This record gives sequence, structure tokens and C-alpha cells, in this order.
Amino acid sequence: MQLLEEARREGEAFVGDAFDAVRGQIGRRVRDSIGLRGSPQPACFDEELSYLPVAGAARRIHADLPAMLIGGIASLLLQMLHPGAMAGVADHSRYEEDALGRLRLTANFVGITTFGSRTDALAAVERVRSVHEGVVGFTDERVPYAANDPHLLEWVHIAEVTMFLAAARAYGPTTVTSALADQYVAEMAIVARDLGIPGPPMTEVELDARLEGFRSELRMTDAGRAARNFVLRGVARSPQDRVTYATIVAAGVGVLPGWARRDLEIPALPLVDTFVVRPAVTVAATALRFVLPGPRERDRTP
Repeated sequence: MQLLEEARREGEAFVGDAFDAVRGQIGRRVRDSIGLRGSPQPACFDEELSYLPVAGAARRIHADLPAMLIGGIASLLLQMLHPGAMAGVADHSRYEEDALGRLRLTANFVGITTFGSRTDALAAVERVRSVHEGVVGFTDERVPYAANDPHLLEWVHIAEVTMFLAAARAYGPTTVTSALADQYVAEMAIVARDLGIPGPPMTEVELDARLEGFRSELRMTDAGRAARNFVLRGVARSPQDRVTYATIVAAGVGVLPGWARRDLEIPALPLVDTFVVRPAVTVAATALRFVLPGPRERDRTP
């Protein structure tokens, strides 16, 4: 009986190791297909050293990669509606050469500031501010812009937080209550202040009001149309990668506010969203969660 028990344990260990190896291989392939290269940085679980609360709302919401990818795409599209933000991207980024580069940089920054130590997070913030120093110029109407301008920084912050919340509500595994949303907005305000935004929103009501306050500044420009088309079209090579990317983009478009869709000149197709996009995203999100575990599972597994 003892020999049988030892054989059973060894068999389970072998199957478990093989399962983890296959899961890791698939996970690396999926990360490559959506532009997340390299291994994710280990999370900091020491409350005294972490930048954001270990048991906080930001970690709960940002831990789900599918919802974050959807929110990231939606955020990029929403940001394109601000002429100053879009001029900075068009003049100073290489998005046509590195299609997913900006999304990857955003994902890395969000990951470090959410799950990293205070030291690593502040270093990431300083790198962003340093890069922004050189991002200055004029829009097509000769209006000056600067990436470190607190007003422009606030627009990017509001767009990201709004869309991450929307994606988490639509596709994330966590029920986002009003209390959790308020906690999330308040935690993200920590990052905003360190980036140079003097008075970021602290509640979801304030967040919505600030977004509404920006609407008079928003419009589609030629640079915005070019970037929108580029993001919607994608550059994935294999059929499988194209399907994955198209599904994420369709979900991102679906969580945009109706007015933003109209301003972006993207037609609204409610029946397609309901009967095609949502079921496809649900399947894709389940698969992504299987092959790409969140930081809690990945970094705390013995």
C-alpha cells in the first residue's frame, strides 16, 4: 500500500509539472501575440514596501489581464479624441513601426505602479516624466502642447481609469461595486499626483464629472483617424493572433461611451456586441485567465 501511495504521489507530481510546463508555453505565446514581451515583474506583497495597498482595489481590478487589455485598447481610442494628446503621439511616437509598443509600455507602467514596490514604482514614474520632457510641439491649429502639462496628464489619467473601470465591470471576474470603484479611483490618484496632476479625482462621481468637463476639448483630427484606423486594423500576422486581437479590440470599442464611439466615427452595432462580441470575449477571457494567471496566483504559488 505504501508503494502504491508513493507511486500515486509521484504520478500526480509528474502530471502537475507537465501541466504547468504546457500552461507556461501557451502563456508565453499568448503574451507574444498581444505584445507583452518578456516575463512579468514579480509583485511586492510587503505592505510596508508596496506602492499601492496590497489588498487594495487597484490590485483586485488590475489582476485580471483580459479586462485590462480591453480597457487599455479602449483607453487608447478615447485618448485619440484630444487634439493635444494625439499630436504628441503622432509627432513623437513610433506606433506604426512598433504597433503594440505604446500599449505594452502602458501595461508595464500600470503593472509596476500597481503591484511593485514604492521604489520601483517611483522609478517608473520618473522615467515617464523624463520621457515626457521632450514631448512638446504644436497641434495642427498651432496650439502648443506638452506631455508633462498637468491638464493633458489629467486627460490621459481620466481616460485610462474610466476605461479600466468600464472593462472590469463588463468583463472582469470581480463585481465592481460603487464602493470598490471609489476606492479604485482614490488609489489611482496616488499615481496621478506623483506624475504631476495636482488634484486628481477621488471618487467615481468626480471621475465622471472630469471626463464630462473635457468633452468640449475633444474632436477627431486627421492624426486621430490615422491612429484609430491603425489600432482597429491591427498588425497581427497569424490567423489565430488576428482573431485574438480583433476580439480584444471589438470588446474595447464596446465599452467606450456612446458619445466617444460617435466622435471616433465608429458605428455602434448593439446586436453584434450582444450576440457576437460578448460571447467571444467571454471565451477568450476564460482562456487567457487559464494560461496567464494573475499576480496573486503566479507570485504566491510555492
